[in-house]
Order: sequence, then structure tokens, then C-alpha cells
Amino acid sequence: MARSLTYIEVAIALPVYNTYTYSVPETLHELVATGKRVLVPFGRRRVTGYILGLAKDINQEGIKTVLDILDENPLFPSSMIPFFRWTADYYLHPIGDVIKCALPGGLNLYDFFTMAITEKGEDALLNNPATSLENQILNRLKTGPCRFKDLNKDFNLHIPNALIHSMESRGVIVCNRKLKGGATKPKLERYVSLPGSDIPMEQLSDSRKKIIETLKTFGEISVKKLQERVPSASRLIKSLEMDGHVSIFQKKVYRDPLGEPIAPDTAHTLTKEQKSVIHTVTQSLGRRFTTCLLSGVTGSGKTEVYMQLAAKTISMGYSVLVLVPEIALISQMERRFRARFGECVAILHSGLSAGERYDQWMRIALREADIAIGARSAVFAPLENIGIIIVDEEHDTSYKQEGGLRYNARDLAVVRAKFNDCVALLGSATPSIQSYYNTTTKKFKAVTLKNRVEKRPLPEITVVDLCKSRDVRGIGRFITPELQREMKATLDRGEQVLLFLNRRGFANYPVCAACGEAIRCKNCDISLTLHQKINAYKCHYCGFTRASTSHCTSCGSTKILLLGIGTEKVEAAVTSLFPDARTTRMDRDTTRRKGSILKILKGLRNQTTDILIGTQMVAKGHDFPNITLVGIICADLSLNFPDFRAGERTFQLLAQVAGRAGRGAAPGRVILQTYNPGHFAISSATNQDFQSFYNQEISFRKSLSYPPFSRMVQLKISGKDPKKTRQHAQAVGDLCHTLKNNNRSFLKSVEILGPIEASLPKIAKRYRWQILLKCPSIKQLHRFLHQIWFEKKANISIRDVNVVLDVDPFFMM
Repeated sequence: MARSLTYIEVAIALPVYNTYTYSVPETLHELVATGKRVLVPFGRRRVTGYILGLAKDINQEGIKTVLDILDENPLFPSSMIPFFRWTADYYLHPIGDVIKCALPGGLNLYDFFTMAITEKGEDALLNNPATSLENQILNRLKTGPCRFKDLNKDFNLHIPNALIHSMESRGVIVCNRKLKGGATKPKLERYVSLPGSDIPMEQLSDSRKKIIETLKTFGEISVKKLQERVPSASRLIKSLEMDGHVSIFQKKVYRDPLGEPIAPDTAHTLTKEQKSVIHTVTQSLGRRFTTCLLSGVTGSGKTEVYMQLAAKTISMGYSVLVLVPEIALISQMERRFRARFGECVAILHSGLSAGERYDQWMRIALREADIAIGARSAVFAPLENIGIIIVDEEHDTSYKQEGGLRYNARDLAVVRAKFNDCVALLGSATPSIQSYYNTTTKKFKAVTLKNRVEKRPLPEITVVDLCKSRDVRGIGRFITPELQREMKATLDRGEQVLLFLNRRGFANYPVCAACGEAIRCKNCDISLTLHQKINAYKCHYCGFTRASTSHCTSCGSTKILLLGIGTEKVEAAVTSLFPDARTTRMDRDTTRRKGSILKILKGLRNQTTDILIGTQMVAKGHDFPNITLVGIICADLSLNFPDFRAGERTFQLLAQVAGRAGRGAAPGRVILQTYNPGHFAISSATNQDFQSFYNQEISFRKSLSYPPFSRMVQLKISGKDPKKTRQHAQAVGDLCHTLKNNNRSFLKSVEILGPIEASLPKIAKRYRWQILLKCPSIKQLHRFLHQIWFEKKANISIRDVNVVLDVDPFFMM
């Protein structure tokens, strides 16, 4: 920015929808740049803001001054600002909060105030020991200073601000403002170098000579590495510095999240289909915005296509963004890209520490990495000059963020590609209905891989009807004789087995044998799940736990029937059936610790694991050639959810997990156990026939006017008081109906479903209602939302009841 800059536009990292103008003092002119953070006054507070550029339409009255520039280098390029603005407008979310969500966590500074009792306050307590609210506050502050938020929590009530201001003005308490936050910073390490070459070596001890010789060889070296050569170096360099022989200084270093080195590889020989796909996509590289949908059967070599397209893109001087849905998949994708491209690869995901993520972010921002790979939040990676954005497993629901900014990373990838005039490549063996429909309307370009590499056959799928084993007791009820026989034969051949069940824990429906009551969560309307490893019943929504020895809360009986199954129960059964097999479980419970996912995947790759049991984490994109048998324990778990996408999710999950079998030289087999063998989603997955599934599903969507034939927004209403929540849900519903009835264009186009109680009426002590808005036109729906959300904000926002907007919702429960 020019030195003459006086006023800048700033987005505040708070839930406020506007941007604000600030003046820049002359001392900070040289440091100002778009994409940097600033510390600014906002009301009575000091908060972090983001520079969006020069301010326009300046009204100089009341403009406040920037207090500080917080960054040495911009955190994001100016080319990302239109993308941030679009995201904020589309999801009706404050732009400052959009940028905050995009950036690594732990960067921002916030003002907060603590309250402390004064001598005058202590005297007031002695003279008036009555139990008024004021005296209760003073008694609490006698134990130590406290934040206002914590005070409300301690007393479990809303303390009026007016009372605090009154107490402060009378001098019985004092309020001190402090800055907190900014915990994530660059890592500094001590380095040593030689300031000159004229060093009297004959006067030095052998260890000191070795230090000097090492520094002559390396120029500069970290103290940590120097100690590997000279163990006493940390102590000796201090005396060498005092004598003027060496210089010790702090240097910024990157924390390494990538782990062990990887042997380089070279590009594989392409199939005719792969060459055709690469040729089609390359025609748009560097020329125009294009979205391509790559539909390729499992094992068809989509990743090799991604890597060869990335190589072409980089050779043309552009950067590459690769999105994958799960952290578990990033390690595999990152390994393959690093083997091909070396150190120009950066990774971004929530499994990194705050410091590691900050370092990777800055490598991208400083253009030290040309390729960024990450989960959904990586769609905001600060790349410039993007040539291609690749979205692997584009159908996956993990791309949808729940909570905060409720964005869909797949959709934003297409939008960002449009802003960068580059290629968006969406890949999947089971494309989403929305994306495939876009190819039929020519919005997306369709490219396909119909065959597996090396002409390997797709796995043979055998359907087992669980209705026939309904009366069987014990293990045979969920690990049928057919599956047991195939597992034994596979293990005897020295091959690996994958068992899939999309439910964790041991028993998901514990019931009292005396009165029939389920063991339920005290905070949610849901039964608890027994987790044997921790000896506790656990709620998968709020985390509430009860000891496994707990009595029935209704009748006090200790006899609890452990109904239902989860991955823990399957693991126990498999261990008893095949005691010599090395069994591993992969679900959220076993992958919480950092590095645990890599450890499990390494065991599969090195064939130190014979049987892997897992949830949907094992179904996505993994490539392990020695897995030749996949057993789907129960294919129906997601089929009957109260969600119009239930059939689509079931088909995708089954087709994906089946595709893990037979990806090497040996052919694969799948045993699919189900209570609904005739359901079209299951029969289509069995026949691996996406087109058949799509044809039936799209007709249902069209007849009911569900996406892709309409756009949807969900209003999620929740509160701790059931009556107040219900009343406010009805009031918001009335507001929506009134607005619709008073506007002719809304009357014809906007459909309002609800308000209705959510399928899970209570989660984490909050009662839940929802309203669904449908409209064929997203522009018309946004007009409707703007009037509800902004013009009627006073009617929407009330104390104790929360209303959240979810544009393009995925989870309808």
C-alpha cells in the first residue's frame, strides 16, 4: 500500500456484519498491508481486526485510530478478499468471523476485564453483612479477581451490567482491562555462527576446536544439532561468545508435522482412460474457469491423475490446492504427493498443533509451498495464482462444517476456482446427486474412469440376508457363517480382512431387564452406548458418562441387557473367533491421540495387522493392496434416518467400503450383510451401478422438490427452557409465514416446513426445533432470508433462545 494511506477498511474478529474504517498513525504507515492483522479500539474494548484494503466513502467523524500492526507479513493475499466477502454474503455470516475461521487458531488478541474488590468494598462488607446480590459478589471477589463471564457462571444467573457499573462508580470494586490471546506464534531456535575467520585455534580446547570446525563447515547451525556433534556445546558456546569467537542468535524455524522421510517416486504409466481425462482437463488449465466431475470406479487411479495434473499445473507456474475429507486420508495423499513433489508440499488440518498449522500456513502465504493439501478448512489456504483445485471424494459429508461458519468446502472450492479463473476438479467413485445432476445440465464437465488400473476386476459382492439369522444367538447373529468362512480362508492365504460397521462402542442400546427402560443420557433424548474399554456408558452427542456398574434409574435394577452392536463388540467377537489373528480397531475412540491414525495405517501397510475393524473412517479412499475381503456387518444403519439423503449416503458408504477390496494383484470379495436386500440403494451398491441408483433417486428428489431441484435453508432453534424454546420457534415460524403471505413473489416460490421439533429433541440440555425453507431460486431465498435475518433481527434474537442459519444443510436430525 502507498505511504500516503490514511484510512483503511477493517473486518473485526467478532460477530458483527459490517466492516469499519480506521485511521493509521504516521508511525505505522510503512507496516500497513492488506491481509495483516491490526489491534483496534472497538467500543470500550481492544480487539483484533483484518485489513481489507483502502477505505472508501470516508466520513471522518468519530473515526478511531489503529493501535498496532500485529504481523510482519500478510496472513492472506489481497486476491482472497472478494472470496471472503462472497462467503460472508452467501452464508449470512460476519466477514470478520469468516476470516477468523479461515486462519490458524490462537492468533487473535482480545480485551477482557477482571473485577477485584477494593478496601472500600471490604469495609462495606464488614458494615453490611446482609446477603444481597452485591454482597454475594463482594464475598466472591474476596477469594480473588474474577471475570464477569465467570461471575455469571458461578452464581448461575444473569448479573445486570448496571449493578457492576454502579459498584465500580462507588469504588467498592475496580475493573482492570487486559489483553489475552495470541498464543500461536513463530517458533524460535538458538543458532550459532562465526562472526569472522581470525580465531586463535591453538588456544582452544579440543571440544571448542570441534565447534569452530563444525561452524566453518555449515556456516550456521542450530544449538540442538551442534549438541549432536559436541554434547557439551550448549555450555561451551557461551564462553566462545564472550571471547568474540562465535555469535549466538534466535532464528525462526518451522515445526515439522510431516514425520518420517519418504522415498521419491516417479510418474506411473497411464492407462488410456487416464490420458483422456488429463487431456480434457489440461485444455482448461490456465485458460478459463471450468468445473470437471471425475467419476472413477474405486481403484481406477484417480490419485495418479491428480498428481500428473498437479505436475502440469506447477510447470505452468501455478499453485495447486488439494482437499480430502478426512485427516486419515491426508496422510496417504500427503505421502504420495511428497514422494512425487518433495518439499513444496504443505499440509493443513485440525490434527496439527496450533504452532504446526501456523507454520504450514505461513509457508503457503510466503510462497514457499506450491501445493497445499488439507481437510475442509484448507479451502481457505492463502495460495496465490491457483491453477487447479482438486476435491477428492467430493461426495463426502465431512466437507460440510457443522457449527460456527456452516460452509461446504466442496462448494466453496468451486466458488474459489471461479474467482481465480482456474479449474475445479471434483473426484469420486460415487458422485453426489447434486454434482452428477450438474453434469446433466452442462454446468459441470463430465470425465470418467470406468475401469480399474491393470485391468483388475471389481470385487465380487455376496449379499447375506440377516433376516435368516434373526433367531440366532451370540456371535453368529452379526458375523454370519458365510462371513466367518471367508475370513478364515482369507487369513489362511496370508491376506488382510476389513470389517465395516458404522457404529462405535460395545452396545448402543442398553436396556433394563426388569422394567424395559433404556439407559439414557441425562442431557439428551438418546440412549447411552456402553464402551467396554473405559467401563462406562457414554453419550456420543454431549459426552456424558455413567459407570458401567450403574443401576437402572427407573427401578434400581442391576440387570442391564446390552443390546445392539458396535465396533468394540465386533472386535471382541473376532478376537474369540480368530485368536491368532492380529486385530486392530479404527474409530474415533482409537484415533484421538496424535499419530494414532498413522500408526494404524502403517500397521496395514507393513502387514502387521491381519484384521481391521472400523467405522466410516476406513471406507474413504484408502489403498491397501493386501486387503482382499471386506465384510459389511450391517448395511442398513444409515438407511432409515429421517433425512432425504439417507439413501444416497447408504449407497455411497457401501460402494466406497466395498471398493477397499481387491486393489492389488489378488481379486477381492465383499460379504454384504443386510436386513433389506431389496432396497434399491443396497441392490445398486451390490451391482456397483451408480447410474441405476441415480435414475431412481433423482426421480424422488424431483417429485418432492428436494435438492438439486430446490435450494434449502434450515433455521435451527434451541434453548434450555422447553416452553420458551417452543414459543420462540412458533413466533419465528409465524414471522416467516407472515413475510411470505405479504409478498407475492415469496408466496409463489418459498415453501416453509415447520416449525417442528427436531428428530433429536434435546441435545446437551438444549431443546431443539427447526424450520426448513425451500425455494427453486437461491437469489429469491436470500432475499427472503435478508428480510428475516436483518430487518426482523429484533424478533429473531432473544435472550436464552438461540437461532442459527444453516444454508444448504446436510444434517437434518
